[in-house]
Amino acid sequence: MRTIDGQILKQMLISGSNSLYNHYPEIDALNVFPIPDGDTGINMNLTLTSGIKEIENRKDTNIHTIAKLFSSGVLMGTRGNSGAITSQIFRGFAKGLEGKTTINVVDFAYAMQKGVEVAYKAVKTPVEGTILTVVRESSQALFDKVKENMTFEKAMDILVNEATLSLKRTPELLPILKEVGVVDSGATGLLEIYKGMQSVVNGGFVERVDLSSDENAAIKAAGASMEEEEFGYCTEFIMLLGPDSTKKKLNENRFNSYLESKGNSVVFIHDEDIVKVHVHTMVPGEVLTYAQQFGEFLKLKIENMTEQHHALLSGEEVVTSQDLVEEKPLEKYAMIGVSSGEGIDGLFKEAGINYVVKGGQTMNPSSEDFITAIRKAHAKTLYIFPNNSNIVMAASQAAEFINEEGELTVFVIPSKTIPQGIAASIMFNPEATPEENFREMKSALKNVKSGEITYSIRDSEINGVKIKKGDYIGIFEKDIVCDNPNKVEAAISLVKKMVDDDSALITVLVGEDVTEEESNTFKHKLEELYVELDFDFRKGNQPVYSFLVGVE
Repeated sequence: MRTIDGQILKQMLISGSNSLYNHYPEIDALNVFPIPDGDTGINMNLTLTSGIKEIENRKDTNIHTIAKLFSSGVLMGTRGNSGAITSQIFRGFAKGLEGKTTINVVDFAYAMQKGVEVAYKAVKTPVEGTILTVVRESSQALFDKVKENMTFEKAMDILVNEATLSLKRTPELLPILKEVGVVDSGATGLLEIYKGMQSVVNGGFVERVDLSSDENAAIKAAGASMEEEEFGYCTEFIMLLGPDSTKKKLNENRFNSYLESKGNSVVFIHDEDIVKVHVHTMVPGEVLTYAQQFGEFLKLKIENMTEQHHALLSGEEVVTSQDLVEEKPLEKYAMIGVSSGEGIDGLFKEAGINYVVKGGQTMNPSSEDFITAIRKAHAKTLYIFPNNSNIVMAASQAAEFINEEGELTVFVIPSKTIPQGIAASIMFNPEATPEENFREMKSALKNVKSGEITYSIRDSEINGVKIKKGDYIGIFEKDIVCDNPNKVEAAISLVKKMVDDDSALITVLVGEDVTEEESNTFKHKLEELYVELDFDFRKGNQPVYSFLVGVE
């Protein structure tokens, strides 16, 4: 095979996604820390699955069309850092195919290099020994060895072989991997994608295998949408674009992505200065307001499918309405926070958070989830608090997408823990400018020390701390600092590492696994140890972590 078109690329991407899915539990298990929050495999799988949904029923033979649609899907479905980097790889890959209908191996190698370039630019501080290293080294090897008359079978051999060798070298580049005795999890996921793609050019195809019921339940829970499926409104319109003097220039990819973020069953047709749209959405007014930036309607129709469904079931007459509900004006400010427990939800609302996105460890929200939250928050200027280091990139991609539209302004406060998010959000000043608020809230992150207590899922030793499976371990910022079979004693040891002479307040969020007796014991011991400090104990009800601790 010396050339491929859009349909072959589609099969390669689906096969690659299936290969990743088949191995996601073992990828999750490559977590460096021996704690029950490994989600790299789930995140990468859900990211790719979002892209596959965009292309699986497409018949396009144009390879750039398929690559662009896939890129748009994975961008919206981005979850976690590895998912975000993967989406950027395919974003660059699609850019490298611009203007192409079919490609040879030289074109393929060039597109892979563009993927590397875009991925590295997207990461503020690239770390070697990760997925970035493997995609760079494997793509460079392909680029160096490729020749015009080479087959795709040979090209994929080069890519997979170099990626395999590069993966084996990751522990030499990232000491923590060597210390724990694992290879990088995100890079392992990338290799599985490559293998699935290779199978297609060799005449095969990787099918999804049936995983255990527990594994399927985990991925379904992680990939659950923010809202339950609803019928909503069938919205159709024909629009005349322009005039340029008063209307914005249409960006097809961005317009289509917006429609997909607001509903489903999307049909988008752009023919010269005419746009035709069909979408099932819960917010038809928002869709029409957005579309009117680019032109004026020639024809539109809105039908309430929920009422039609109920009427159909009851035998009543179906009523069609084309009335639009006047939307209230945008608020000046809104804040969006990621929360993993009901108690934390309440705490965020007290701190002024207007809209809560459900998420946290093992259930990272996607970029599309953030875009939906931004739309629903209905404000001119918005601040997002990811509250988890693995969610910051997905939030940032969503903010970039919205900011490019130019109607709203979104700032991401890079909070990596719940205590950081709380401390930063209370700094909001409604009288300050958007930029002043951003600077103040971002600065507040430095005043908070964060720690957490969870349990170990395997024996290990990290930074001199011996860890026994089933024990409770204390994590201070990014380091495991203590191990104890008793969760309260582990929590006391953790706090002792966190408190110093400048400390004034200790905030504790109690997890769903902690009994009232354990919570009271922890509180009383802290009050005895630190009589001069203030305390704020709250029932956070968060999973995975018995205690979340913030020291200010």
